Amino acid sequence: MNIKLSTIKKWIDCDINDEYMDSVVIGTCIDSRKLDPSNLFIPFKGEHVDGHRFVEQSLSNGAGASFWQKDVPNPPEGPLIFVDDTLQALQNLAKAYLKYVNPKVVAITGSNGKTTTKDMVECVLRESFKVKKTQGNYNNEIGCPLTILDLDEDTEVSILEMGMSGFGEIRELTELAEPDVAIITNIGESHMQDLGSREGIAEAKFEITEGLQDDGLLIYDGDEPLLKPLVATLRNRSLSIGTQTENDVLIHTNQTSSTGINFQLNKEQIVYHLNILGEHNVKNATYAIQVAKHFGVMDDVIQNALHDLLITDMRMQQISTNLYGLFINDAYNASPTSMKAAIDTLDKLQKPQKIIVLADVLELGDISKDMHEQVGYYLKDKDIQTLITFGEEAKHISKIADQFIEETLHFDSKKEIVEFLKLNLDSDSVTLFKGSRGMSLETIIEDLT
Repeated sequence: MNIKLSTIKKWIDCDINDEYMDSVVIGTCIDSRKLDPSNLFIPFKGEHVDGHRFVEQSLSNGAGASFWQKDVPNPPEGPLIFVDDTLQALQNLAKAYLKYVNPKVVAITGSNGKTTTKDMVECVLRESFKVKKTQGNYNNEIGCPLTILDLDEDTEVSILEMGMSGFGEIRELTELAEPDVAIITNIGESHMQDLGSREGIAEAKFEITEGLQDDGLLIYDGDEPLLKPLVATLRNRSLSIGTQTENDVLIHTNQTSSTGINFQLNKEQIVYHLNILGEHNVKNATYAIQVAKHFGVMDDVIQNALHDLLITDMRMQQISTNLYGLFINDAYNASPTSMKAAIDTLDKLQKPQKIIVLADVLELGDISKDMHEQVGYYLKDKDIQTLITFGEEAKHISKIADQFIEETLHFDSKKEIVEFLKLNLDSDSVTLFKGSRGMSLETIIEDLT
C-alpha cells in the first residue's frame, strides 16, 4: 500500500486535518519496534496495553501517519487519522484497498492443512500470476487485513488463510475478502471446547461461503459427511474432492515412498508427483490443482510446480541425519485427525525401525481424554515399533496403545526423550514428531541435530 491520506479519507469514515492530506503512507505496522519509514501505524486498545501510548514515538521515528481512536484523549501533533475504532478502520481500509488492487482472491479455511494448502496454491499459480499469500499465521481479524494491505498494486492473486476459534469469525473475514474461490480443507476437532461439536466446527468453517462472489467456486473435502448438508444449501458452484467414488474429483494414489507420492485424478492420464510425505497432503495438493485449473493454468505447469514444491517448516518436514536417521517434523500443530494421518504416513514407510513421538492435543475441552484414547486405538495393527508420549493428555494415548505397540514409553520431560533417542536411534531409524504448537516438540529435534 502506497497512498496519500487524502485517498484514505475517501475510502473510509475518518477525520484528517487538511494540512496532512498530501502525506503518504507506505505499508502498515502494529508494532512500533518493527516500524519501517512511512508506515501507517495502527494502535489497538488492548486489555493490558494501549497502543496509543506508542503513536507519538512512532511518528517521531518516521511513521507516515497513525490511526487514532476518537475516544482516546490527548492526541499528539502530527498526521493522525481519527477513527471511531482502530480495528474496524483497519478492516475497512483493507476492504477498500482490496477493491483498488482487484486481484482474484483464494480463501482457505479448515481444521488442518490450511497452511500447507496455501503453500501449494501459491506454488501452482506463481508461474502464471503475480501471487501473494498470507505470511505466517496472519489469519485472524487483524492478520487478514494486514495481509491485504501488504499486497503490491499489481498483485493478480491474493491467497488468504482464514482461522477462527468461534462462530462468526470466518464470516467477518470472508465478507472482508469476498473470495473468488473458497477452500474448506477438512473438519477436525480443533476448538471443540468453543464450538461444542464437529457439527459446530463444520458450520463455523462453512461461513467462508457467505462472502463468496456470486460466480465464485467452493472447493471442499467431499469425504466429510458433515459438509454435505451444508453444501446442499449453497447457491454457488461447488467441487468435492476425495477418495470416495461420489466425489466430483476422485483421487487415486498410485505409489508412496520416502521420496513422495504419485497420484492421479478421475480418469485422467496425468500423473502428479508430490515431493512430501502424507497421503492427506494429496488431498491438499488436489485442492491446489483445482484452483489452478479454475484459473486456466496448463497441466504441465501444475505438474512441474508440484514436483518442486516447498512448504512451510514443521509440516511433514524431512530432516536427514548421519547418526539418528530420518526425522519427520510435523510438530507445527495437531488434532486427533492430523495425528491419525501422521500415523498412517509413518506406517506406510519402508524402514526397519519406526518411532513416533506424540504430545498433547490442546483445546479439546471435556472430550480430550476420549480423543487421545482414540488416537491410541488407531495405533492397532500399525507397523510402528516404538511410541513415545509427552504431556498429561498424551498419557491416555500410551495407556491404550500399550497393548498394540511393541515398546510404549511416556516421559515427563523433553530432555528425557532426547537422551532416550540418542541411545536408541541409528542411521536406519525414522522418527516422526507430532503435537500441538504449545508442546514445541521441534526443540527435541533441535537438540539432536
